[in-house]
Amino acid sequence: MADTPQQPVASSSKSLFPAKSWQHFVAGGLGGMCGAIVTSPFDVVKTRLQSDLFKNITVGLAGNGTVLVPRRTNLLWHFVETGHILRDIYQKESPRALFKGLGPTLVGVIPARSINFFTYGNGKQIIANKFNHGREEAWVHLCAAACAGVVTGTATNPIWVVKTRLQLSAHEGEAGLPKAKPSSPLGASWNMITQIMRDEGVRGFYKGLSASYLGVTEGTIQWVLYEHLKRLTANIEGQGGAMEWAGLLGSAGTAKCVASLITYPHEVIRTRLRQPLVNGKMKYTGLVQTLRLVIAEEGAKSLYGGLSAHLMRVIPNAAVMFFIYEAVLRW
Repeated sequence: MADTPQQPVASSSKSLFPAKSWQHFVAGGLGGMCGAIVTSPFDVVKTRLQSDLFKNITVGLAGNGTVLVPRRTNLLWHFVETGHILRDIYQKESPRALFKGLGPTLVGVIPARSINFFTYGNGKQIIANKFNHGREEAWVHLCAAACAGVVTGTATNPIWVVKTRLQLSAHEGEAGLPKAKPSSPLGASWNMITQIMRDEGVRGFYKGLSASYLGVTEGTIQWVLYEHLKRLTANIEGQGGAMEWAGLLGSAGTAKCVASLITYPHEVIRTRLRQPLVNGKMKYTGLVQTLRLVIAEEGAKSLYGGLSAHLMRVIPNAAVMFFIYEAVLRW
């Protein structure tokens, strides 16, 4: 009887993955879906603040004229500006515009989170069992998180390109982009896919992949820090009860906040690389070229454009996602 609980791990001769490895896939997908829906408006704002296509705002004059005014680059002001942008999108483009790109976001988030949690959750067990006598340590978590990031980024990059293009498409034809025609989320996504294929070919769907690989460090830091904080809170608060779940929420939010602050510039570079053609020209063509051009034209501060909206989105997103992930696994 004592050997029975060890059979799922010991059965690696039949299968590489531990028994019930699919649970990580399902739990990660459910968590990612719920988090994405709740925080979608902040994702739209973040993408626009990261892009240079929306670096100016239109302000009405006393008469009938308007004037373009550059957005402020002060980081603290971005928290206030986030609210202003949410209001402007709601009033000028309709409430539905707050959920632009949600279709491809869900299409991307569900498999992305499923793949990420599946690869990480099972990867750490495989690495620990094969190379560390079944013990989970920081380096095991780091290796599993890095593998999960590379696999997830490669598999889902085309979806994020479509999502970014949709979020940058202005309803009123701003920023030199073609005027977007109102359509269903599915129709808009399909139109964007055909446009990218026509104008840029298959390679267009892998814009920003180099920056995504650079962003693997964010997921790695997040997973390693989350595992450490989760263990600390469990030791302090004991097992079970509401306090343990509060500790999980706090661990997930804190880990994501720290990881985002450390690695955020790659998000801006990735968004710039995924921008559509403007007047038939592609402004940003490579990782290093984009980094140099952004700093030369806009200063280093612009590498943190949209950080406020990003934090307002990813911290609750991570808390919701990891909470549901842990709940589904335990259930």
